[in-house]
Amino acid sequence: MKGKTVLITGATDGIGKRTAVELAKLGASVIIHGRNRARGKQALAEIGSINGNGSVSYENADLASLSQLKNLVGSISQKHEKLDVLINNAGVFTRGQSFSDDGFEMTFAVNHLAHFALSLQLLPLLKMAEQGRIITVSSIAHTNSPRIDFSDIREINSYIDYSAYALSKLANVMFSNELAEKLKKTSITSNSLHPGVITTKLLYEGFGISGSTVDQGCRTSVFLASHKSLSGTSGKYFSDSNQVEPSAFSYDPNASRNLWALSEEMSGIRFDYFK
Repeated sequence: MKGKTVLITGATDGIGKRTAVELAKLGASVIIHGRNRARGKQALAEIGSINGNGSVSYENADLASLSQLKNLVGSISQKHEKLDVLINNAGVFTRGQSFSDDGFEMTFAVNHLAHFALSLQLLPLLKMAEQGRIITVSSIAHTNSPRIDFSDIREINSYIDYSAYALSKLANVMFSNELAEKLKKTSITSNSLHPGVITTKLLYEGFGISGSTVDQGCRTSVFLASHKSLSGTSGKYFSDSNQVEPSAFSYDPNASRNLWALSEEMSGIRFDYFK
């Protein structure tokens, strides 16, 4: 990973921070993203003390704000000539219904819409890499969302915390697959993954349980970011560093197109790679 630049969202703790450590050890220049500057400063110091051959920097933005997301893209674009890997890692699980700065249901806004908008806006930098990679951290929870109700995508009329989370994770897989299709004539790949049931703040706050270690949780992300054998692999879903099958609904072409169109409408970001 020497000479490669990696951006990881939600990397001030949990799986994201451990992913940053491992990729920095491999020699990458890692940009960690967070929304709390104090935690970002602390994570920067921790990773910097053990990162090995790589380097680490910090970018601050609240993914619940599309304007802050735009500023994040601008800051990264000013500082870096290329981006080799984007890891869409950040995620939330909200017990009560809440809304983003832009008026969208919070779980959908942060887990899916922000990463949709971020990925599309960073395509110019990913173009400049020899082989850009977009990696989206989903969850096996996506299999518990049997469909997407596009008439109530903002969860305004009903809200069940786990259902909202599962839907956002299904959206992650569908977005990743549709992006891979749109980029199939390019050198940029797009894949998604289940990191495992990992002991993180999200798992404890959302489900009240513990799981495997973050060392285990980061392995598939690191694998997808670093292995040369995956340079031509795109539109796939992984678990335990192996390609596995996502839910049947994630393959629905009409639903994928509808989700993409709705995401463009809600975010105000359009796919214009070939322009």
